[in-house]
Amino acid sequence: MQHEEQVRVLKGLMDHLDRGTNVDVGYQVKNPTASYTSPEIAAQEWESFFQDYPHLLGLSGELPEPGSFFTSTDLGKPILCTRDMDGTFHAFLNVCRHRGVVVETAERGRKKLFSCPFHAWTYSTTGDLVAVPKEDHFGAVDKSCHSLVALPAVERHGLLWVSPNPEHSFDIDDLLGDLGDELGHWNMEACARHDATTYKHACNWKLANDTFGETYHFETLHRDTLSPSFYGNVQMYDTYKRNHRMALCLRSIDSMRGTPTDSWHILRGTAPVYYLFPNIQLVMTGGGPILVRIYPDAGDPSNSRSEITWYTFPEEVRRSFGIPEEQDEGRLSITDRMEGFAAIIEAEDYVVAASSQVGALSGAQDFVTFGRNEPALHHYHSTFRKALGQEPLETLESPISSAAE
Repeated sequence: MQHEEQVRVLKGLMDHLDRGTNVDVGYQVKNPTASYTSPEIAAQEWESFFQDYPHLLGLSGELPEPGSFFTSTDLGKPILCTRDMDGTFHAFLNVCRHRGVVVETAERGRKKLFSCPFHAWTYSTTGDLVAVPKEDHFGAVDKSCHSLVALPAVERHGLLWVSPNPEHSFDIDDLLGDLGDELGHWNMEACARHDATTYKHACNWKLANDTFGETYHFETLHRDTLSPSFYGNVQMYDTYKRNHRMALCLRSIDSMRGTPTDSWHILRGTAPVYYLFPNIQLVMTGGGPILVRIYPDAGDPSNSRSEITWYTFPEEVRRSFGIPEEQDEGRLSITDRMEGFAAIIEAEDYVVAASSQVGALSGAQDFVTFGRNEPALHHYHSTFRKALGQEPLETLESPISSAAE
């Protein structure tokens, strides 16, 4: 993030604190509960958002060196991601071109060659078929026509993007808009992968996503966990096409008052949370990024899961942020950071998300309400509905022209 933008965001938060205000969309909206319970909508979302749209599968640190690989089934297809021996990122359908067997079964590792466990047809890190055992018995094989099926894949700003549809190329710079340059300033290509965990939750994937969309709940749901470190119901909010950045307000922002703005860094007073359409939450902390990927169970509107991965900034990058040692979250052990974040998400946010699913299924009401101070929720669901060709969210009160941030 450019320093001028960091100062704008930090000053905006200080101004909200001083005036007792928050971001204000200017009106409330009604979101139909059917968006969380309808099997028909769930099927539409799976096809449109998760089968025919590019997805962030991890940071560059997932493939730290030539020959690194990882596999994924998050999008309902077996996918193999590799860094070839020249350092280029690739993604393939992890399916042997002989009999359709999954080629690589390990979750991650380092290999120069991938051999099918059925008949040992063997592929390189670029997906090329390089060996067919006993080809004189099997019959001639045109190896140039039997490479692994390549998926459109782009590495940009330290992020690994893959389209699960081999016919759907994409322009990630266009999809990110102006947010791309900002993501590039975080040096995420230098981050190392630390560990990951998976949470299953009995709620619609959008309800899990919604828990990241406002800080209105901090002083109640998180009063003993996040509230001691964060001001609740205070944020700065900016949209970038289908994406957004929400700057949460750390209580440590108060220590920055009266100090020269040229010494300010965004992480001294905020925790920026980037939302990347349709299912990504990327949380920036002093120790490193936390990547949350939220997936539906295909066809099931009431169950979903989160894949959470922790990454660490190199020491020299953390030092460049200029965060005082007493505020530097990176001084906590990475294990403590992971366990603390996991406890809050699993025991608090996802518990109320599952409770919301129960409420949606009860028939108690036809809609839920998103307040004027919950702009991310407006944005999430407006973009979802527009992408599916649905009617816009219904407004509950007339917009006010002077309150929008």
